[in-house]
Amino acid sequence: MRILIENALVVNEGQTSEAAIAIGGEYIEGIYSCGTRPGASFDMTIDAAGCYVLPGVIDDHVHFREPGLTDKADMESESRAAAAGGVTTIFDMPNTVPQTTTLQALDDKFALAARECHVNHSFFFGATNANVALFDRLDAHRIPGIKLFMGSSTGNMLVDKRDALERIFGSAGMPVMVHCEDTSIINRNMQAARAAYGDDPDVALHPSIRSAEACFESTRLAVELARKHGTQLHVAHLSTERELSLFGTDPNITAEAVVGHLYFSEDDYAKYGSLIKVNPAIKSAADRDALRRALTDGRITVVGTDHAPHLLSQKQGGCMRAASGMPMVQFSLPTMLELVDSGVLTIERLVELMCHNPATLFGVRERGFVRPGYKADLVVVRPGSPWTVTDDIIESKCGWSPMAGHEYQWRVECTLCNGHPVYSHGRVDTGYVGQAVAFR
Repeated sequence: MRILIENALVVNEGQTSEAAIAIGGEYIEGIYSCGTRPGASFDMTIDAAGCYVLPGVIDDHVHFREPGLTDKADMESESRAAAAGGVTTIFDMPNTVPQTTTLQALDDKFALAARECHVNHSFFFGATNANVALFDRLDAHRIPGIKLFMGSSTGNMLVDKRDALERIFGSAGMPVMVHCEDTSIINRNMQAARAAYGDDPDVALHPSIRSAEACFESTRLAVELARKHGTQLHVAHLSTERELSLFGTDPNITAEAVVGHLYFSEDDYAKYGSLIKVNPAIKSAADRDALRRALTDGRITVVGTDHAPHLLSQKQGGCMRAASGMPMVQFSLPTMLELVDSGVLTIERLVELMCHNPATLFGVRERGFVRPGYKADLVVVRPGSPWTVTDDIIESKCGWSPMAGHEYQWRVECTLCNGHPVYSHGRVDTGYVGQAVAFR
């Protein structure tokens, strides 16, 4: 099918300009400046007057929960949410059941996604204390990298022994994305909190238990190991101002911020309670504001979501009982556009953080930019179009969102994935499946 998007404000590579985009099959054929139009005929024309067209969002950090945790979410439901939110590519994390720590488990995920995932996809391979020997057998053209949990209680995926960490950083041969929290510090803080406040301390204590110190010490160690071994390091979900001091000088050592830490602060626990309980914890307003500043000064390279659905029943309780994680992939782009409206960053910088930089950092082929010859992964967004998050529009299987009741001013009108309108005006084409991403 040939599609023409006309009258658009195209945001790409630091500029916003009025243009038309011609799409042939899966690819962008051409980009035409204001006043010109390709002479060929098209099967579909999308009038984007009053809208911005961005490259499709590449979310480098999601938990779609399948296999094994499908009571919370699955590949089909969460990729629907991604498409509805303008996200055309996702990289899924390995802490499923079984964990993605064997070659067979990795192959099984790709086979599942080829049947069920409505957007483009790939999967991180999970590091453990005992699977370093498999790294040489991983196909760097197929996956974005290796995920390492330096602070986790997820089965045997916690790696905090120095000798194992040295082997992983020394043997990776591809980007290593790391969850950094010092488990010994967290355990000590939790023990003290339970002694003072009972077995399930209030969720407002979460940022003091999974503390700024726990984050900094673990991130500092990861940076030290990366420099020692020459590893390409990408630290997931920075949550503190202090951690930011470790980034911005070495292009081989990068940081991700996620939407939850950029939008909420510890002051919001009073309103949202355990709905915004995540690991690492959402911390102070000063930390949030420092992360926002770092979006524009080079210390933050990528914005993702850490989309992590749980059933609402699993989110009840405090620091011990309530599950950590929240669903955000459907609302990440409108939330970041809200930060554009409030002056935190420009729309051009948003596109760098959510589209260009993930593609460049992980070596994604033919995606992340609006360029002739690239895959037609695009999202049409309309400003000044108020809408409110209600339960009936939440695509995630868990059925809730911390953004419920929130009024947005930016609306995702259409999401094109490989030239196909996978989402348009409130409906996902559930008959469409995305493609496996190619790298480097």
